Amino acid sequence: MKQMTATGNTIDEAVQSALDQLQTSKDQVNVEVIDEGKKGFLGVFGTKPAIVKVSIVKDPVQEAESFVKEVAAQMGAPVEVTTKLDGKHLFMELEGEKIAMLIGKRGQTLNSLQYLVQLAVNRESDQFYNVLLDAENYRSRRRETLETLANRLAEKAIRTGESVHLEPMPSYERKVIHSALQNHSKVETDSAGNDPKRHIVIHPIR
Repeated sequence: MKQMTATGNTIDEAVQSALDQLQTSKDQVNVEVIDEGKKGFLGVFGTKPAIVKVSIVKDPVQEAESFVKEVAAQMGAPVEVTTKLDGKHLFMELEGEKIAMLIGKRGQTLNSLQYLVQLAVNRESDQFYNVLLDAENYRSRRRETLETLANRLAEKAIRTGESVHLEPMPSYERKVIHSALQNHSKVETDSAGNDPKRHIVIHPIR
């Protein structure tokens, strides 16, 4: 967190000095008064300056959008970003002419970018934010694909009588598989392995 300790004849003067040096405005900072200062005799003798610590408060939405746009531009796939903050959840929708480049094979590039954005947003934040990145409704289409895959592999496990191991997936994609089969009467699911190779295993119920 970028911060500045400044002094002045009054608290207001000290704060303004810090704002000038940080090149920001008062609504973008937290102010901690270290010493209120003291007016001396006749305004001269025994005078103590006021001391304040001013810290810039980062906007998680602005931080996330700036990071995504910068990375996308460096990849040669500039994007427009629409962001919604709901409590601790940050939802970001990306649009651009070369969006497929940011999605990647089976969403791998999008997942990696999402991971990096989450690291960047939470690096200096007092509150943890869960970031969900989407591009041209890819997440919804991926959910449908995963649900279809879950049911097809469940039938395979029932038919062969053997457990079926799926490919490694991020946690929220594993949750889709678990949810799709949680009420299935003939199979059960669990997760195996460690990230980034953690994956779903579908077991036939004998």
